Parts: sequence; C-alpha cells; structure tokens
Amino acid sequence: MRKFFTLFVEYGTLLLFVLYCSIAFLFIRLEQDDVQGTLHNGGLEFSAAINEQLMQFSSLFTLKRENERLMRVNTDLLSRVLTLETSALDERSRKKILADTTFNASGFIMARVVDRKFSDRENMLVIDAGWRKGVKKDMTVLVPEGLVGRVTAVSENYARVMPVIHPDFKVIAVADSCGSMGILSWSGGREFIAQIEHIPISSRIKLNERLVTSDFSTFSIRGIPVGRVVRMKPDNLFYDVDVRLAVDFSNLTLVLVAPLKINQEKISIMGDETPTINKKSH
Repeated sequence: MRKFFTLFVEYGTLLLFVLYCSIAFLFIRLEQDDVQGTLHNGGLEFSAAINEQLMQFSSLFTLKRENERLMRVNTDLLSRVLTLETSALDERSRKKILADTTFNASGFIMARVVDRKFSDRENMLVIDAGWRKGVKKDMTVLVPEGLVGRVTAVSENYARVMPVIHPDFKVIAVADSCGSMGILSWSGGREFIAQIEHIPISSRIKLNERLVTSDFSTFSIRGIPVGRVVRMKPDNLFYDVDVRLAVDFSNLTLVLVAPLKINQEKISIMGDETPTINKKSH
C-alpha cells in the first residue's frame, strides 16, 4: 500500500495527464458518434420526405387522370339519361294523344316541337317534320286539347308554325252552344288570353262558353277547341270578349299536323271566280 502511495506521489502528475487524455478521447469519440448518427438520421428523414412528396405528386397526377376518366363516364351517363328521359316524355305524350278517345289522330302527322321563340309579341314554333313527311304550308297544327297554330314555312325535315299567340294569326271561331261566331286573335301580353271580335251584343254567348274552329276557316278543319269565354263587356254593337286558350303553350312537346284543307271551289266562288262544276247528274 505504501509503495502504491509512493508511486502515485512520484508519478501522480503523469497519471492524471493520462486520465484526462482518456476522458477527453472518450468525449471526442462520443461526440463523433452523435454527429454520424445525426447525419445518418437526417439523411433518412430527408430521403423519406422526398419520397413522400414524390408520392404525393404521383398521386395528384393519378387522381387527375382518374377524375378526367370519371368525368367522361359521368358525361356519357348523363347523355344517356337525358336521351332516355326525352324518349320517355315523347312516348308518354304520344300515348296520351293516341289514348284520347274524343279525338281521332289517324291520318295526322305527329311531330315534336324542337325550337320556340316566345315573347309578349312575337311567338314562333319549329317542329321536326317537313315536306319529306308530307307537311305543307297552311296545314293546321293542333293537340287534343285544342288549336296550336298554322304552318307558315316548310323545309325538308322541319316546319315553322305560327301559333295562335301571334299578332298576325286569326281564325274564325264559333260558340259551341249558341252558334255565335267571331274572329279570334291575340293582341299580345299574356300567352293564355286571346280576344274574339264581332260578337254582337244580341248574341246569347255566355261566360265559360266553349269556342271551336268553324267551317268558315280557309285553313283549319272545324271543331278544334280554341278556348273558353272568361270575360264579356258590351261595347256599342259588339261584345269585348276575352278567351282563355285551350292550349298551354308553355308545355308543348308533341303536336299533330292535320291534312291540308283545300276546297278550290269554295275559294274560287269567294273570289268571284266561276268554278268548274261537274254537270253530270248525281
């Protein structure tokens, strides 16, 4: 023990130096290990972050392509649904017309309204039937509910229709029960109200009287409903009459085109022309 202390006293400084160096070397070693570990861990985290960003960008491109694909699919489905709904609507309208037992649609041309122009003055319809299907100018256009208008222009596959709610449209109408006649026209404004002129105040026409086309018309077949009287006001020699039209012009899909009414003998005699008459006995 004494020798140990003696040795420690003699070489203490050297031993302390060695001890300090060992401790310093240990700290340096530990410090280097931490730096390497930190660099290694930092590198892993950076690599992971880069990979994550790349995966996000890749998923964005993939998601964009998927969204575009789904948009094309949805557009195709929407087109098919709209086509089926339109076909179903047309079929329901067609069945409704054919099922109306009060109206015989045989011999008439069925057409669909494909365009329209509505305003408080100028109104017009376009139907998808032209001269290829037998439509001619001045043919009557109607639905089972009543008179729609008259064909004014015809192309191969389409026809333009002047509806009752046009300032230039006129037709002779007759009261269903009393037989009073007048000229039906539309003066603008509300699309469901027209006026009838030249009904004398001596007439027995009443409110809610039904009006139909007469045989006096040069284009329309007779008996087509026109509307009902909703207002009457006497004015000198004639009534001022408002008629609620039979047709809802805001809800037209399918219409019928009646065969052209041509009576050349009647037209000739009205124009003071001498008609050609078959002189054979009947």
